[in-house]
Amino acid sequence: MAFIQYLTFDGTALPLPDSYEVQMDDVEADSGGETEAGTMQRDVVRAGVVSIPVTFLVSAKWLKILTEFKQQEKITVGYFDTETLAVKTAEMYVEGYKAALVKDTSRKGLWTVSFTLREF
Repeated sequence: MAFIQYLTFDGTALPLPDSYEVQMDDVEADSGGETEAGTMQRDVVRAGVVSIPVTFLVSAKWLKILTEFKQQEKITVGYFDTETLAVKTAEMYVEGYKAALVKDTSRKGLWTVSFTLREF
């Protein structure tokens, strides 16, 4: 049985993540809020902005590759969309990058890497 390719960065297929979640948020203007009549008004500027919190358990080789992607201003991300069950592409950036040593090995360690991808 083949695994789904959940993420690609600039055409590079990433390893299978330990955790993967697709969140879609609306961007609202400051003009929204409660009216004088007491009703809520939303001024949605942009609907369905994607953010993807993800965690990987990787070797030192992949740690280096993921760190290099983190330093880029913009990444073309192919991601598995949970609404359509298809792969979509978006311009994103990495936020909240964390790398932690899980186990020291003779091959420079086993690492947990977590971050959130945010759509432009």
